[in-house]
Amino acid sequence: MDLFTSVPFLTGRPPAPKPLARFLPPVAEGVLTAWLETSAAPGGWLLDPFGAAPQWTVEAARAGQRVLVAANNPVSRFLLEMTASPPGEEAFTAALADLAASRKGEERLEAHIHSLYLTNCSQCNKEIPAQAFLWKRDEKQPYARVYQCPHCGQGGEFLTTEQDHARLVRLTATASLHRSRALERVAPLDDPDREYAEQALDHYQPRAVYALSTLVNRLDGLYTTPERRRAITAILLHALDQGNVLWPHPTERPRPKQLTTPPQFREHNLWTALEQGIGLWTESRPPVPVTLWPELPPESGGICLFEGPLRELAAHLDEIPVRAVASALPRPNQAFWTLSALWAGWLWGHEAAAPFKSALRRKRYDWQWHANALGAALRHLDALPHATPFFATLAEPEPGFLSAALIAGEFAGLDLTGLALRTQHDPAQITWQRGDESKPGDLDVGAVREAIRDYLVLRDEPVIYLHAHAAGLVGLAAVKGLSPQPQPADSLPAVQAAIRHALEDGGHFLRYEGTENVETGLWALADPPVESDPLSDRVEMAVVRFLQRNPACAFDEVLAELHRQLPGLVTPSEGLARAVLDSYATESEGRWTLRPEDFAAARRVDLDEIRAILERVGASLGYQAEVRETPRPLVLWQEAGKVVFGYALLASAVIGRTLRQTLLPPEKIWLVLPGGRAGLVDYKLRRDPSLKGLVGHGWRFVKYRHLRRMAELPVINRDTWAEQLNSDPIDGLEQQMAMF
Repeated sequence: MDLFTSVPFLTGRPPAPKPLARFLPPVAEGVLTAWLETSAAPGGWLLDPFGAAPQWTVEAARAGQRVLVAANNPVSRFLLEMTASPPGEEAFTAALADLAASRKGEERLEAHIHSLYLTNCSQCNKEIPAQAFLWKRDEKQPYARVYQCPHCGQGGEFLTTEQDHARLVRLTATASLHRSRALERVAPLDDPDREYAEQALDHYQPRAVYALSTLVNRLDGLYTTPERRRAITAILLHALDQGNVLWPHPTERPRPKQLTTPPQFREHNLWTALEQGIGLWTESRPPVPVTLWPELPPESGGICLFEGPLRELAAHLDEIPVRAVASALPRPNQAFWTLSALWAGWLWGHEAAAPFKSALRRKRYDWQWHANALGAALRHLDALPHATPFFATLAEPEPGFLSAALIAGEFAGLDLTGLALRTQHDPAQITWQRGDESKPGDLDVGAVREAIRDYLVLRDEPVIYLHAHAAGLVGLAAVKGLSPQPQPADSLPAVQAAIRHALEDGGHFLRYEGTENVETGLWALADPPVESDPLSDRVEMAVVRFLQRNPACAFDEVLAELHRQLPGLVTPSEGLARAVLDSYATESEGRWTLRPEDFAAARRVDLDEIRAILERVGASLGYQAEVRETPRPLVLWQEAGKVVFGYALLASAVIGRTLRQTLLPPEKIWLVLPGGRAGLVDYKLRRDPSLKGLVGHGWRFVKYRHLRRMAELPVINRDTWAEQLNSDPIDGLEQQMAMF
């Protein structure tokens, strides 16, 4: 099926750390630029219907696009404006100095906020501000503090003391007052959303509520320039996120989707968070022009920000000649959307939060809800010209998210033109185009089964459920069968059930290491093809050919070539590409070069030598040695006219086809390969249980260098040869079978 390989997977660079990044789609830099180079001319209009990833939108503008963005969330709008055109580092530093020098009673504000986190060094007993306190969920006091003493140098994690507990008790004596003030900025006392704001505020410790209320109130009364006020707002937004309890401990990189307190969490020092925010916001690249609708950005590229949802922008789409659509598709995130309503109220007042305050009420977002939400939004693109291209990235893909997106797209009249997926840890990349009105097709389980079968034949290796599910979705998209019901939410469970039914019934597929949950384990064909090469072997061959033609190449160049040759849903992982490079090449200053011994001419010499050794040793052991050259060099040891043992000579780790072919009974044959390929063979067997299962039927391996050493033994007989042959197995394999 062409849709399996119609678009290459586009790679980019990891994004720079930014405030609130844990809530935003993790999109790689350079991916959108690469797509735009082939799909949209500079100076044209690009529509981003969701504005979910600020760096994605800014990248398009830097590529010369005029980007029209719909952003309903006031926090998302501010993130976009700051990402496009942040104040300079000097403005941030001066702004923080203004804030620090303001007064809280008789104290400087900086000293006052630090005083909330005071603790005593356990070594020198000096009073110092802690970097963080550590809590266990539902307990009234922190159990530990983290500090670095500037006086004696002691640092690390230490248990809290009675002094720490007493300080917190004094601080929380007025907690209800500060909590009420914080709520008033979001939902006044008579507001029907007040109770939902209270529930959201429960995810802030009393000390954080006091510190943040103090900082926000000081911002309101601070006399400073608009640029510095903008800078303070930016670093304060970072502190608002640092102040909640959604920071698991031990430290990890959380990506919270729900407002759920971890079993153990960190309470950060919020003045330290303000200081850290400067480094996260500082940008060395030139700013990107940002205008508010209806003012338009320059033709050289820029962003036009529409302050509202796509449904409101849709009425104006006929005023803008949009030539392409690109967006990071949002996923349900109750934590971010709820906290955004709080943050908007604190930073800009409850009037600013009002249009988005409904996010406070919703507690659960399932995939059916999301399918309906995406479908309703995407339907507003019907004003765009026929065949308008749409490039979407879907971060953190999982079956429900991918299903919701593709079902919503078909429901909205978008034709799927390609789907690229590398691993479950990489974003999925979807290409659509604006289609014609067409009647929905049938939800055909047979079409799903045939699509998954075709995909597994094409890939020729077991796959995780996500990939099999994606193949089923593509099969339904090809027959317009993704949206058979009136609403996407109704189609989604039926589509998911059809894919599960196609996999589990009929005996067409088998599963390795699975449980009762269909999404576990690896799915494979029950009758895999014999005359083909598994994906891992094709990757090996492609990488080696590229190294031969392109000495001293970068890893990104290798990946680009792999993605060109193996696009769409057969895109191999970075791990597999690196395993091949580690086996064949050496790295110097980021450039990879084929090892001298792995050039074709050198390996031909090796093969001739190993063939000669086996012929000589076989004769010395009383066998008649015969050499066959097809399909690969094969040295046979025969006795009384019958083949006793065979040695298949390989210069690579391309073993899939050999293992599947019946050259000899597996217990009679050895695969002979260079020692440098042993690690790659081991890697392939660990990632592909179907190959490992074939090896388990009796196949054994021996390395070139081991054969050379054995050939030099002073005394060789059948017993010593067999004993030595089994003494150097490939790492990760069980002890090889005895030969005699």
